[in-house]
Amino acid sequence: MPAYVALRFRDAPAAIAWLEQLGFEATERIDNPDGTIAHAELRLGDALVMLGTGPADLADTPPDNPRAARSSVYVGTPDVEAIHARARAAGVEVSELYDQDYGSRDFSARDLEGNHWSFGTYVPQAAAASPDSA
Repeated sequence: MPAYVALRFRDAPAAIAWLEQLGFEATERIDNPDGTIAHAELRLGDALVMLGTGPADLADTPPDNPRAARSSVYVGTPDVEAIHARARAAGVEVSELYDQDYGSRDFSARDLEGNHWSFGTYVPQAAAASPDSA
């Protein structure tokens, strides 16, 4: 059974625009009359991110150190170099590409609200063995 990340943002329309710069495509978007987002779904390959506008008292910005953050998002993709190039061309602040000691090629980014994102070629073994995986 897949698990999907569901995120809340102070400015969900800006979060959608940021994800689109990385190559995500909005497949569902429900706007509220006040300009906030009730629910949105964005896809990049097999990855799915759900998001919406959070409440006024949404928690503070995550810490600078990704290892100190309570959570982060990892997107596994065979197209990490193309996504990296697309993000750079769109002006998204991303790290250099780097190779992990376990064989994954990765890059990192922080979205407009400070959440930590990683993109890489690593696919967990359980997902790789699943008949549902691409």
